[in-house]
This record gives sequence, C-alpha cells and structure tokens, in this order.
Amino acid sequence: MSLLIIADDLSGAADCAIGFACAGRRTVVTLDSTRAPAGASAFDVIAADTDTRRASPDAAARLTVDTWRALGGPDRRLYKKIDSTLRGNWAAEIAALQPLAGLAIVAPAFPAMGRTVRGGRVFVHGQPLETTDTWQLENAGKHADIAGQLEGVGLSTAALEGAALRAAPAELAGMVTAYATSGIQALIVDAQTGEDLAALARATVSVDEALFWVGSGGLAREMASLSRLFSVAQEVPDRSEALTILSHGGPILALVGTLSAVSDEQCATLRERGAVAELIASPDMLRAGAGHAQWHTMQARIGAHLATQGDLLLRIGRDDAFDPAEGAQLSAALGRLVAPHFGKIGGLIATGGETARAMLRETGIDFLQLVTEIEPGVAIGQPLDAHQREGRAHRPGVVTKAGAFGDGQSLYAAWRHLRDAIPA
Repeated sequence: MSLLIIADDLSGAADCAIGFACAGRRTVVTLDSTRAPAGASAFDVIAADTDTRRASPDAAARLTVDTWRALGGPDRRLYKKIDSTLRGNWAAEIAALQPLAGLAIVAPAFPAMGRTVRGGRVFVHGQPLETTDTWQLENAGKHADIAGQLEGVGLSTAALEGAALRAAPAELAGMVTAYATSGIQALIVDAQTGEDLAALARATVSVDEALFWVGSGGLAREMASLSRLFSVAQEVPDRSEALTILSHGGPILALVGTLSAVSDEQCATLRERGAVAELIASPDMLRAGAGHAQWHTMQARIGAHLATQGDLLLRIGRDDAFDPAEGAQLSAALGRLVAPHFGKIGGLIATGGETARAMLRETGIDFLQLVTEIEPGVAIGQPLDAHQREGRAHRPGVVTKAGAFGDGQSLYAAWRHLRDAIPA
C-alpha cells in the first residue's frame, strides 16, 4: 500500500507530506498533477499539487478527479489535503472525489498551528475563523461552516464530536464503519489536540469500508507513523542526509509572495537578525512584465546581488490597485523575474504556494523529494529533476512555507537552517 495526497497548492502539498518523510517514508511532491515521477513505485507517498486554489469550482473538481485517476490505484489510498482555514474549492473537490473514494473523513484541524475544530466550526488560536483577517481578506461576508459548505455541494453529512475520539479504538472504528455503511458521504470530525487526531488516524486506518481522509497537515502527521498504511516497513531516517543536499554553495534567495501581517513581521525579523538585503518588486511592474520600464533594471539588480554571494529577500509590494485574486499572476511574474539567476543560488525559501510553484515551474522543476521539516508547516526538499548549472546538476535546497504559517521568527529560522547547511 502507498498514499496519494492531493493538494490545491504547493506549500500545502509539502507541509502535508513532510511528516511522512520525517517518519522515513520516501516522499515526493509533483507539480504536474497527472504525471508521476520516474520510478514512482519506489515512493511511499506522492503529494500532487493541482494548483486549483483559485480555479473555478468546476475546474478544480475536474482536475482533482483527473489527478486521482492518473496517480491513484488499487494499492494507493487517498488523502485530500485542504487548507486548515478552508480557503479554496475544497468542498467541490471532495464532492467530486466522494463517489470514487467513499466516505470523506473531514478533519481540517491543525492544533500545532493553532487551528482546531469544535462544533463543526474552525477556530484559529481560539478565534472563530470567520472573524479572522485571513478569512475576511478573501471571504468577507461568507460563512465558515463546514457542514454548510459540504451540504451546499450536495453531500450528506454527520458530525463526530470530540468525546467520541476518546473511545476505545475498536469502538471508534465501529462508529466510522457505521457511518460508512449508512449512506453518509462526509463525516465532520471535531478535534482540539494532536491526540484527538492520532486517535482518529489509528481508528480509520483499520476500517475496511471505502473511505478517504480530508484534512490539513495536522491529521497527516498523525498518520505518518502508521505502518498499516504501507506495504513495507519504514526505515529510520538519517537526519544527516538533510545537510548533504546543499553541496554546491551559493547565496540564499527568499521569495515572499504573501501579503499578510505575519509575513511582514517575518520579513522584518529576517532583515534585522540575518542582515539580509531586501528588494521589493512593485505590483505595477509585475503586472506589466518585461515591457515595464523597470523590469530589466530590477532583474539586473537581483543578478548583481546574487553574484556577490549575498543572500537576498525579494518580496511583492502592495499598491492601491492590489487584489488578492491576482496573487497567481503576480507570483508567476516574480518567478520570471528571478528565473535567469536561479543557477546562482544555493538555497530557495518560498513563502506562499503560488510563489514556490511559479519559481520552480519557470526553471523546469516538476518534482521535489522531501527531506525534513524545519518547524511545523515548513518543509525542505530537493529537486528530483535537476536544473543545470555550469554543466553539472544543480539541486538547491528548497524550503516551502504557507504564508499564514508560523510566528515572527519562522522565515529567519528557515534561512538559518539553510545558512548552516550550505558550504561556505
């Protein structure tokens, strides 16, 4: 047995899958959601980024099903990764998968990141999701009710309260089996702690009825050590391998495409504690692309700085015309701006899934093998399909981080991790 994770953005695919890599499972992230890497059978976990966070619900549902049909199979179980703050087309994607995969076990909680579920509603550090800045930025006026969104796409739902997770494993498995055979299509699970999610993982992995998991990185990391999911015994990972991937040296480039108070604080800490230089790419320039008067000047400044082996923080600025919906467009332009200089770097930190995806696709990288985790939600990997630099394979360490994850120190911690690993 093996596992397929289907995510709607790159940082989500990586933070959901990294727990399996840390548990000794060979784990790869693919940016081409209908194409497996060479030797796919050797991987215990494939995490596919469909890049459907901002697609239409119908398009997202179709591509999600296409991914399951292309990469799934009788010996591969399914985990549908969703955002712990319910962004994207997750309900439509689940509705499309459910007839093919069975009962959806819906548990988006990620207690390590402050996201819990109580009474079928998501809370962020104890605050109702719909009152948070993250929700209001993209979903103002909409309700964050899990059951309401699932029922809105035609799924029948039931609730599994937190108290049920403290039942004996066999009893809990029996409850889930009963729901699976009753015709219920989605089971919404309350979870306050990692122990709650661990109990859910242990019980559901033993259920014989058709089901698939729907959650964030929280439930996934509790499933990572469950040997019943896999055909072969796990190996104890060699942590020293995480340091061998950065063998060629070079500066670190930190790309920040997420505009949030958390990201602003993280950038300030990196500048101050790491003494890292910063450049800001204006949205106006990124919208216009290479035709903008400042495009080539900015591109030259980036290249000149990296050529001195100096680490660089490059982020998207903000103007009065900014619209969160244009994030993918701006991130793609940021990737094109940097791509000519990618061969100079020894490490890449990308904050925001769209930013990471744009940078890697611009340089022809479709697959990342995950290595280890810096902190919850912050993964480091290595390209499988090497970029060429000076006639040799160039596989810089790649750190991916969701924009809303972490505290003010997280970006600095990622930079410090790479800086300690890259040869002088």
